Amino acid sequence: MAEPALKKAPERAVSFTTISGRPIDRVYSPEDLAGLDYRRDVNAPGEFPYTRGIHATGYRGKLWTMRQFAGFGTPEETNQRYKELLRAGGTGLSVAFDLPTLMGRDPDHVLSLGEVGKCGVSIASLADMETLFDGISLSDITTSMTINSPAPMLFAMYLVVAERQGADWTRISGTIQNDILKEFIAQKEYIYPPRASMRLITDVFAFAAKEVPRWNTISVSGYHIREAGATALQELAFTLRDGVEYVQYGIDAGLDPDDFVPRMSFFFNAHSDFFEEIAKYRAARKIWAHVMRDRFGAKAERSWKLRFHTQTAGVSLTAQQPYNNVVRTALQALSAVLGGTQSLHTNSLDEALALPTAEAATLALRTQQIIASESGLANIVDPLAGSYFVERLTLDMERGALDYFEKIDAMGGMVPAIERGFPQREIAESAYRFQQAIERKERITVGVNDYVAVGEGSVPTLYINEEAAARQMERLADLRRDRDHDRVCRALDAMRTAAAGRENLMSPILDAVRAYVTVGEMCDALREVWGEYEEVPVI
Repeated sequence: MAEPALKKAPERAVSFTTISGRPIDRVYSPEDLAGLDYRRDVNAPGEFPYTRGIHATGYRGKLWTMRQFAGFGTPEETNQRYKELLRAGGTGLSVAFDLPTLMGRDPDHVLSLGEVGKCGVSIASLADMETLFDGISLSDITTSMTINSPAPMLFAMYLVVAERQGADWTRISGTIQNDILKEFIAQKEYIYPPRASMRLITDVFAFAAKEVPRWNTISVSGYHIREAGATALQELAFTLRDGVEYVQYGIDAGLDPDDFVPRMSFFFNAHSDFFEEIAKYRAARKIWAHVMRDRFGAKAERSWKLRFHTQTAGVSLTAQQPYNNVVRTALQALSAVLGGTQSLHTNSLDEALALPTAEAATLALRTQQIIASESGLANIVDPLAGSYFVERLTLDMERGALDYFEKIDAMGGMVPAIERGFPQREIAESAYRFQQAIERKERITVGVNDYVAVGEGSVPTLYINEEAAARQMERLADLRRDRDHDRVCRALDAMRTAAAGRENLMSPILDAVRAYVTVGEMCDALREVWGEYEEVPVI
């Protein structure tokens, strides 16, 4: 059928693949879906296995949460940015912490030099958390916090702030990322060895199930795996298999999956290959539903339903021609919405250069609002269902992810696989292949390796000077001088004792937070018991 057309106009001499390198046929037909059963494999929105979405009415009932990631400098500066985002129509907050906080170091630690407040907000103690949310009712807003190794400490600070505002812990909601496995795989912001780190996570599961039942106790994150160079399939497979590992550890700790799995959420990347991303989200829901029902025997429907946040791909942003990033972000956000995300962050045009300015962050939020209010996408659930191409991509994603599951299961699980360097090696090889394709111009990045402009203009950028670090260190010195020193020592001793035994660590951590023990001091107490992890290099 295509021969006459090919003779008249031959296809371009390029390799037709997804951004992940998967070959794409010229056209798809019912033959590509042989064996697919609609009721079994796709089904209606809100019906098992939730391929088309976990809610029957999609966004007709409730729009996704527009949760813009923000944090820089001092708690006062970030508090002001939060209030600007909320006034602009943001419906949720997401906290970016600086590197010292992420690594469990105080601002005055020698390893914090030059990093305080630079890639996020500096939080050293409960006093900083109180300032961060000053004038913001934690009963009325949901907050996501991107924190991993020190997640229990920052979670405890948030809870104490809520407590002092008069909020009921059983009513507040939000998310802590708390996903240490992806740190070992991709982002590398770990502190303790893997098995000790998993102990912290299961302690949070058990505590929150009783005390903070509406809180999402972990956001299993594929985002950073993708940013490190993984393909869409690897992001899907490793993220979901991380989730399986957390569920197994929770069960091994004596928890019923239906008591903690409904409060697990996921965090995916929205990259640039439009249809591949949509297929990834659809496959994720289907795989998780079957894993929870069939592998773990979860009884509650809420345990079967995968909920996820999405962020557009930071790694796709370019310093060259930065206004192109607005278009990239809009297309990526469209794929997340068409894929059925529960919340979304849209990157700002200037993020390849610096943390976003207030103006750039507002434009990124407006991108979501235009999609929600002007595009018509919120009127229908999973409008691409039934597309031969999308359904075949979804099936291929599912099958490829389950193949990875088999390999990781054969190694004894994700923790042993990480200790062997398996996912790290797979991602490194994919990143290398992608970079080769860019350098050979087999894959085009507009403004970088093609359509290059001469004499590009600049855009305003946000600059974080060293005054933020000086203010944080001064505040920390005042805190240490004025607090109850004996109470601090007792709290830290209790944390060491709990870490060496089997007691749930959240209770002593909360006591330490109320005593204004710092993040660095709490993390150091656990370092004394568990040590620090050093990764074996992957060659």
